[in-house]
Amino acid sequence: MSSPALGGSVSGVAASSAASAPATSPVSHLRTLALVGPAAAGKTTLAEALLVQAGMVGAAGSVERGSTTSDFDPIERRMQHSLHTSVLHLDHQGLRIHLLDTPGSADCLGQSLPALEAVETAAIVINATSGIEPMAVRMMAWAAERQLDRMLIVNRIDAPGFNAAALLAQIQATFGRECLPLNLPANGGREVVDCWFAPEATPGHEADVSSVAAAHRALVEQVVEVDSAFVERYLEEGDVDARELHAPLEQALREGHLIPVVFVSAKVGTGVSALLDVIAQLLPDPSEGNLPDFFKGEGSAARPMHARVDPDAHVLAQVFKVTIDPYVGKLGIFRIHQGTVTPNSLLYVGDGRKPFKVGHLFRLQGKTHTEIPSAGPGDIVAVAKVDEIAFDAVLHDAAEDDHIHLKPLPFPVPVHGLALKPRRHGDEQRLSEVLAKLAAEDPCLRVEHVASTHETVVYGLGELHLRVLLERLREGYRVEVETAPPRIAYRESITTTAQAQYRHKKQSGGAGQFGEVHLQVEPLARGAGFEFVDVVKGGAIPGQFIPAVEKGVRLAMDAGVVSGHPVVDVRVTVLDGKHHSVDSKEIAFVTAGRKAFILAVREAQPVVLEPVVDVEISAPEAMIGDITGDLAARRGEVRSTTPQLGGRASVKARVPLSELSGYQLRLNALTRGEGSYTLALSHHDAVPPGVQAEMVKGWQLRDED
Repeated sequence: MSSPALGGSVSGVAASSAASAPATSPVSHLRTLALVGPAAAGKTTLAEALLVQAGMVGAAGSVERGSTTSDFDPIERRMQHSLHTSVLHLDHQGLRIHLLDTPGSADCLGQSLPALEAVETAAIVINATSGIEPMAVRMMAWAAERQLDRMLIVNRIDAPGFNAAALLAQIQATFGRECLPLNLPANGGREVVDCWFAPEATPGHEADVSSVAAAHRALVEQVVEVDSAFVERYLEEGDVDARELHAPLEQALREGHLIPVVFVSAKVGTGVSALLDVIAQLLPDPSEGNLPDFFKGEGSAARPMHARVDPDAHVLAQVFKVTIDPYVGKLGIFRIHQGTVTPNSLLYVGDGRKPFKVGHLFRLQGKTHTEIPSAGPGDIVAVAKVDEIAFDAVLHDAAEDDHIHLKPLPFPVPVHGLALKPRRHGDEQRLSEVLAKLAAEDPCLRVEHVASTHETVVYGLGELHLRVLLERLREGYRVEVETAPPRIAYRESITTTAQAQYRHKKQSGGAGQFGEVHLQVEPLARGAGFEFVDVVKGGAIPGQFIPAVEKGVRLAMDAGVVSGHPVVDVRVTVLDGKHHSVDSKEIAFVTAGRKAFILAVREAQPVVLEPVVDVEISAPEAMIGDITGDLAARRGEVRSTTPQLGGRASVKARVPLSELSGYQLRLNALTRGEGSYTLALSHHDAVPPGVQAEMVKGWQLRDED
C-alpha cells in the first residue's frame, strides 16, 4: 500500500508506480460509505479519526488548523468547513473501505448528493448536542429514495449535558422505530459498549442509557423478522448468536427494516475503533447492497436494468464527480459497478462513438493521487485529462451499451442569482470559459447569458454558494469580476386566451421583406413549459417559414413582454398568415412571429411570476416568535413549528424569494447568531398587483425596428 503522504509528487500525484500499488480487492473485501448530514456535525473530523485509527495517517489533522486530509482546498481551509466531497480510502481487517466525506451546507448539495450514487451505505452524522437538523432529515429521505443502506452516527457524545435517551427518542420519532443502537455510550460518553455481539454488559461497563441486554434483544428481534426460520428459532431458544445472523442482517439493512445507530466522539476517539469494526463486519459489500437503478434507452422507451457485480463482465461505471484544476486539468472520479478497468482500457463516455484510452488510473486520498494497476466492482477511482468525461456520464467498454444512464438525482433548483461582469475589458471570453468549467463541476450551478440585457447571470443555491464561486474565480482562475445585486428568477405568463396578428413589410429598393402572422396564445398549467402548434391551412404561410415564426416567438419569450423576464407556460397556435412570392424571407417571419406574440400576450392578461421557496429555520425556541413575525412581514406563510433538542425549534415556512435577500444577516440579528436556515424552490406564483405595476412601469421593452 502506498503512503498517503508521499513526497516527490507533482500536483498531488503520488510518485509510486502502478506496478507497486495493490491489486484489485475482491468484491467481498470492499465497503463503500458516504458521511452525509448537516454542517458542523463533525463529518470531516470523524473521517480524519477513521484514517488515524486505520493507520492511514500518522496523526489527526484539524479543521481549525486547516490540516485535515479531506479539506485540502485553500478556500475550505480558510472557511473551516467542507465545500466539496472528498474521496478517501482506508484498510481495516483486510478490507478496503472507500469513504466519501461530504459537505453539510445546503448550498453544497451539488457536491454531497452525487456521493449517494457511489456507495452502498449512507451514514448520516448527527451532532449529539444539536439533535435532528433539517439536512439530516433531507439526506435520510434521499438515501431511502435511492434504496441505500442507512446508518446514523451520533458524534460528540462526550459533550456536557448530552442526553442519549432523549436523542434516541427523537431519532425514532423522526425516522422510525427501526432505528436501533448497535452500541451505547457508557461512563459519561468516555466509552461505548457493544449491543450486537454482546448479549449483556460486562461488569463495570454498563450503558449510560437503557441496557445492553434490552438493546441486544431489540436488535435481534428486528433482524430475525425478515427470516421466518430464525423467527421460529428465536421464539424457541430466546436468542440467536449474532454471528449467525449475517444474511438476515444484510437483508434488513437493504430493506430499511433496520437502521443502526452508533455513538462516537471523533475529537477524542471514543467509539471510532468500534465504528470501524461495524463498517467492516456489518455493512454490505457491493454484492450485498441494493443495486443502483440503471436505465437503457431514453424517455418512455427506457427500460430498467441492473449491473452485475462481476469483475469479468464488460465495464459499467458512473462519473459522480468532476473537478477541473487550472493547472492539472479535468479529473473524472467514478464508481465502477461492473467489470474491471485498467490502464490501456478503452472506455466510451455515454453514447459517444469514439472511446478514450485510460492512460493512468488513480486511487484518491484527499489531494493525493496514487496510480493503481486495476479496479473492479465497488472501487472508486479517477482518470485525468479526458475532455469527454462529464458529470453523471456512464463509462462503458462496449459500443452496444450506449444510452445507459442512472435514475436522475433530485437536485434542488438554483434560485439565487448574481449578475457578473469582468473587471478588465477583454476578459469576457475568459469569464465565459471559466464559468463553463465551474458549471461542469457543479450540477447546481447554472449560467445564463441574457441577450436582452447583455448580462452573464449565475444561479446558485444560496449566498454561500455564490460567494465561493466568486472566490474561485478570483483565487483559482485570476478572473476579477464586478457583481450586481442578486437577481430573482422572475417569469411571465398569461391568464387567458388572446389572438393577434402582425404584418412585417419593408421595402427599400430591390427585394423587400414581407411576412404576416396570425396567432393565438393560451395559458398552460404551471410548469408545463411551452407548446408550439401549426394549424395553418392552404399554404398561407409556406411550411419552410413556420420554423422562422417559432424562432420569433421564442425570441420574444426569452426577452419578456411586460417586465423583461422569460415567458413560460404558454401554448402558441399559428392560425393563419400571408406571404409574398418574392419578398417573403425567413427574417420577415421571425419579426412577424415575434411581434404578433408580443401583441397577443399583452391582450392575454399577463402576470409576473415570482419564485416561492420552502424555508426551514433552526433557532433557539425562545426566539421563534420573533422569527415567525418577521416571516409574516416578508409575505411568508408559516406552515409548522417543531421543538428540537437543546431548547431549539424549527420553523417551516413558504416565502417569496425576493423577500429573503440578505436574510442570514436578519436571522443573525434575531437569534444573536444562533439561527440557520435552508431553502428549496417550491413553485412560482403571481406577484401582488402593486408589485407587478411597479415592475411593468420600470421596464422598457427593447424592440427591434
